[in-house]
Amino acid sequence: MRFVLATANPDKAREIAAVLADCGLDLELVPRPADVPDVAESGQTLEENARLKAFAICEATGAPAIADDTGLEVDALGGAPGVRSARFAGESATYADNVRKLVSMLRDVPPDRRTARFATVALARFPDGREAAAIGTVEGTIAEGPRGEEGFGYDPVFVPDEGDGRTFAEMTPAEKNHLSHRGRAFRTLADGLRVVAALEE
Repeated sequence: MRFVLATANPDKAREIAAVLADCGLDLELVPRPADVPDVAESGQTLEENARLKAFAICEATGAPAIADDTGLEVDALGGAPGVRSARFAGESATYADNVRKLVSMLRDVPPDRRTARFATVALARFPDGREAAAIGTVEGTIAEGPRGEEGFGYDPVFVPDEGDGRTFAEMTPAEKNHLSHRGRAFRTLADGLRVVAALEE
């Protein structure tokens, strides 16, 4: 199976490719064509945004497409930044800008109230309208400050409950993918794509 990857974020693309490669699926991912513009993420949910992106890329290329959307939900902030995670500190925010804003907003929040979760919706769209979708989540807490050099986004401040106290950014990519929201979503999506492939045989 051959899919166009909707994301133009190289960090995310690399992580998705690594997870799917480990699933043993006979699948080829190709980058989004340079002449296909970014898709406006105007949905109110992660699933809506993932579907908007997959649909747009599928329509633009005539090929099956894979997209995802990810959000960090912080309980002390009422679930924010959520669907606006990538734009938390503004439309042109960098990873560091978003992390800095999050840490600042949680400055006076005690450790036991810094609970959070990451969620990813992964979605594959086919030209004939078929879809396969999956969600992956991971519970954790927000550290008081950034730690680690790996990963991207909020990884330097997210400590998964199932880990050993390290942030995602202190883990190797393989360690993170084993526990992460994105890893879980795309492993589940791979199972769905296996079913699609079997039906086409």
